[in-house]
Amino acid sequence: MSTFHLVSLGCAKNLVDSEVILGALDQSGWQLCEDPELADVIIINTCGFIQPAVEEAIDEILAMANIKKSRPGVKLVVCGCLVQRYRESLAAELPEVDLFLGTEAVAMVPELLDKKVYDLSKKVILPPQYLMDAATPRIISTPGFRAWLKITEGCDNRCSYCMIPSIRGRLRSRPIDDLVAEATNLERAGVKELSLIAQDITAYGNDLGRGTSLEKLLEQLLQKTSIPWIRLLYLYPTGISRKLIELVVNEQRIVPYLDIPFQHVSDNILKKMNRPYGYRQLAELVEKLRGEIPDIALRTTFLVGFPGETEHDLGQLEQFMSRYKLDHVGVFAYANEPGAPSENFPGQLEEDEKNRRRDHLMGVQAELSGQVQQKYVGQTVPVLVEGVCRETELLLEGRTKYQAPEVDGCVYINEGTAAAGDIVNVRIEEAKTYDLIGGIVA
Repeated sequence: MSTFHLVSLGCAKNLVDSEVILGALDQSGWQLCEDPELADVIIINTCGFIQPAVEEAIDEILAMANIKKSRPGVKLVVCGCLVQRYRESLAAELPEVDLFLGTEAVAMVPELLDKKVYDLSKKVILPPQYLMDAATPRIISTPGFRAWLKITEGCDNRCSYCMIPSIRGRLRSRPIDDLVAEATNLERAGVKELSLIAQDITAYGNDLGRGTSLEKLLEQLLQKTSIPWIRLLYLYPTGISRKLIELVVNEQRIVPYLDIPFQHVSDNILKKMNRPYGYRQLAELVEKLRGEIPDIALRTTFLVGFPGETEHDLGQLEQFMSRYKLDHVGVFAYANEPGAPSENFPGQLEEDEKNRRRDHLMGVQAELSGQVQQKYVGQTVPVLVEGVCRETELLLEGRTKYQAPEVDGCVYINEGTAAAGDIVNVRIEEAKTYDLIGGIVA
């Protein structure tokens, strides 16, 4: 039996691709090996979305290439966004790699390895566009009680700083029946929290017609599964409909948490980013969501240091954060992406200045988050238990509906017992900057 080691880099959407690779290889008789130094084939599924991700991928490739040097016969395979984006240059720049596979090859990995394509001098393979379905083999790598459901591939938004459409292609939505079938399979496997993900989940169905939409998908998921928590991640600000808000209000199983990447709030910068909204629309959206869903938790991301960003633009962003006190905020420093229109925009800022702006706003958010968290003190809230605390075995660790996995804070449970995957009531006794502390109550 051949063995393989898999390294998965990047976002949750990329992780689903890695889970498909795991499932396909397992079904074909391959055995997963936790130690790369013992594997016959080392596979790295890369991210190539932004420059830091590219650098992380290159570092990982070189680290695995060092292992390969000491073990003749071991093959090194690199797949994913990095390959799709830099297809022309990778083979020459990374001769240590035996085979490069594009993003559409995830379900074909066993077939390609069995054919030993790397022995036939076919160094880079970029299959035609592929869309997984419910029958696609997939092994969940997250804890068994939570999983991602990737509802689309590609993106039709043309943000001036982003290369996703050129890497992943245009929007391709999976049919509702197929997604319901996969969700049903995940429920049978014990999943209690299902997070819907895509580049923009509000665009779901735009390419299918026939009235297919995110709202109709949610109605079917609610009707045909009993998964307790359904979470919505990566919504486009202008794509949030009245019907979607009503669903969140009326359906307790859709958690009151929306991740809506704003990217900025300055009209000037948003126009340069090719984002079709401005400060006023974002302010109205926040006020509307909070007015109609009083307990909602809002998460967003901001990109600072964009070409031409002035101190006034930055000040607008800080003022927005201070005024609306969003529950969770990620701030990232803009980086030029080769091939993106913004690479050639005037007014490029120095790296030190971009980092200074990012660090300043993260400091602002830390203080705001400490204030926001206080609203939970004294409340009893449902918590999905993740297991024993990562920092001490004396505590359990979990998350409320208002905390998404892997990006937000957590709840440290200091009283009571529960198993990983249980949903228990916890009375919040204390709030830290990002985390909450409390004990299980009957």
